[in-house]
Amino acid sequence: MARYVMVIDSEKCMDCKACIIACQQRNQVPYGFYRNWVHETDSKNSPCGFKFQPGACMHCDDPSCVRACPTGATWKSKDGTVEIDRSRCIGCGSCIKACPYHARFRHPVTGTADKCDYCHGSTPGQTPACVAVCPMHCRIFGDADDPSSEVSKVLAARKAVHIVPLGSGAKPTLTYLDVTTPSELPAASTTSYPVEAIRPLSKGVTWVGGLVLAALTGTFVRQLVKSSEKEDEEIAAETKAASSAETHDKEDNA
Repeated sequence: MARYVMVIDSEKCMDCKACIIACQQRNQVPYGFYRNWVHETDSKNSPCGFKFQPGACMHCDDPSCVRACPTGATWKSKDGTVEIDRSRCIGCGSCIKACPYHARFRHPVTGTADKCDYCHGSTPGQTPACVAVCPMHCRIFGDADDPSSEVSKVLAARKAVHIVPLGSGAKPTLTYLDVTTPSELPAASTTSYPVEAIRPLSKGVTWVGGLVLAALTGTFVRQLVKSSEKEDEEIAAETKAASSAETHDKEDNA
């Protein structure tokens, strides 16, 4: 059986966010939630001042999230993927707290745990959305037990680096090539700052758009009122003129 893994060359990442957006679209991830991410780290040696570390669920061997689940709703598949059976998930959040990578979240609609599943869908082994859209080809996915696969060839030629949070005992299968920054995952949000900034920015745009619409509506109404008043004045003037002319005609006839 195939053993699927993902490897990432973080030195190629330019933080374009294509992987995050593609994942949200294919997996219908609610706005404000993320199955994958790009961490940012200050770097004086980088031309842009940052280095980037793409990530997602590490699909660990002996996952702590599996051990924490009281209903068996999450498990390690034979093909290497850590999966979730949402029909068995009770939404207790134990797996979310147990994950040292902060890779899980509670779906706001279903109330069940959610995370990266390599875009399994109905076709296990299909190329994940994040891999398919990456313009720098920094994410590689495939069968690690197939020596002819790209992922096997890359792992054979490059140094494998795994990120293990201190004290976690995690055994991640998601692998970085040669080096990655940061060497440990942050303990807080798994979303880079520019993506998090989208939410308040969108609210601001909504308010500005509302104010502009209100202003345009007010201008339109004022124009209607002025047009109506002008028409009334013109009609009154015409009526007055007609009345005056009729009076003059009567006087002339008299």
